Amino acid sequence: MDTLADILNRFSISARVFFSGNLCGIQSFGDGGGTQGHLHLLKAGPLAFINNEGHKIVLDRPAVIFIPRAFQHRIIANESVGAELVCANIFYEDGQSNPLAGALPKLIYFDLEESGLLGQAASWLFEEAFSEQSGRQPMIDRLCDIFLIQILRHVLSEGIVQHGMIAGLSHPQIAKALTAIHQQPELPWTLESLAAKAAMSRTRFAEQFREIVGQTPGDYIADWRVAVAQGLLRKNKPVGLIANEVGYENGSALARVFRKRTGLSPKEWLEKAKSQI
Repeated sequence: MDTLADILNRFSISARVFFSGNLCGIQSFGDGGGTQGHLHLLKAGPLAFINNEGHKIVLDRPAVIFIPRAFQHRIIANESVGAELVCANIFYEDGQSNPLAGALPKLIYFDLEESGLLGQAASWLFEEAFSEQSGRQPMIDRLCDIFLIQILRHVLSEGIVQHGMIAGLSHPQIAKALTAIHQQPELPWTLESLAAKAAMSRTRFAEQFREIVGQTPGDYIADWRVAVAQGLLRKNKPVGLIANEVGYENGSALARVFRKRTGLSPKEWLEKAKSQI
């Protein structure tokens, strides 16, 4: 069962490397707001990470720091030694309506030497980033995209996130229900049909779903449908057609749910989204 494919196919997440080399001194990030996150990969040298809440991480081995959303932080390298580093901006095509943007924690970091496939992917990225081969920039950007998927795989397989959609996708039974919703939001899902997908009783499924995901199944379905609808609105699809694709009889039915979840009509939301580009 591929728990990530439908999310990644519907909602784009991508990286753009803006620095690779030897960093000395202090660099600040996330001061400009917006929705973009950051990815810092340490190849060698000592490095300190400090966020605006005072949380500090000191690294002296190859490591990755992933900040999924805009978040003020500083990285500090010894001025006499420096740190070999690759830094990338993380972009969400759908902005804040991208479910991944809200499902991941503020900060994730790993020791690359203890992370198996992540370490292998990082080695390839470092090799390209610190060379001068033809096509270097598009290559390292695409390798960063692959690296992001490896991070998401690692987060799921290790059960790193304890609450929300990602936690649900890490659960062997709840994940089956979530994946079914993600694959076919247009179907008339009920508590009974989702519990059957998870091979659980209705009562047990409802309890586990709310405890792990943090919402009732009905609320999650509504939010997922609205998120999918937002992506389709950005592609200028008519509201009536979008309604059918996400499980509502007509545009009016979708608009009622849309306004309840976002406070705006689909048209108002799209105008606001376009004004923020």
